[in-house]
Amino acid sequence: MFNLLPKDTAFFDLFEALAEHVLSGAKCLTELAAQFPAIKGIIQRIRDAEHAADDLAHQALERLDRTFITPFDREDIHELVGGLDDIIDEIDALAKRFPMYHANHMEPLFLKQTHVLVAAATAVRDAVHQLRKSHRITDLSARLIEIHRLENEGDDNHQAAVSHLFEGGVEPLEVIKWMDLFGRVEKAIDKCEDVSNTLERITLKNG
Repeated sequence: MFNLLPKDTAFFDLFEALAEHVLSGAKCLTELAAQFPAIKGIIQRIRDAEHAADDLAHQALERLDRTFITPFDREDIHELVGGLDDIIDEIDALAKRFPMYHANHMEPLFLKQTHVLVAAATAVRDAVHQLRKSHRITDLSARLIEIHRLENEGDDNHQAAVSHLFEGGVEPLEVIKWMDLFGRVEKAIDKCEDVSNTLERITLKNG
C-alpha cells in the first residue's frame, strides 16, 4: 500500500516527551508519599514537569494547526495530547493540596495508590512509544489491557480507602481532606485509562 504518512517524526517526538513527563510526575508523587512530610522540593519538581508538559502540548497543537498531512486524524492527535496533559495536570493539582490542606500524616493506602498510578503511567509511556513503530492494535494490546487492569485495581483501592475513612475514629476534617486526595489520585489513574482508550481508537482506525 502506498504510504501517505509524512516522514517528519515531530509529532511522535512530542507525544513521547509528554508521556515521559507524565511518568516523571507520577514517580515524584510516589516519592512525595514515601518521604512525607519532606515534600517541598518534590512538589516543585512536579510543577516543573507540569509546566514542561504544558509547553509540549502547546507545541503539538501549534504544529497540528500548520501541518497539512498528519500521522493520524487531527481530532485524535488533539485528544491524545490533551489526555496526556490532563494526567500531569491532575498530579500537579493533587500535590499542591498537601501543603494547602496542612496535611500532617500520610495514609498508607494513598502510597499504595501512587504505585498503581506509576504502573499505569509506565504502561501509557510504553504504549505511546510503541505508536511510532506500529499502528496495529495487536502491538499495543498488552499495554492497553494492563492499563485497564490497573484502573480496576485503583477503583478497588479507592473503595477500601473510603471505607477506612468512614469506619470511625477519623476526624471529620481529615475525612474531607483525604476524600479529596484519594479522589484525585484515582482520577489521575482514570485519565491514564482515557489515554489508553484514545490509543485504542487510533490503532483501530489506522492499523
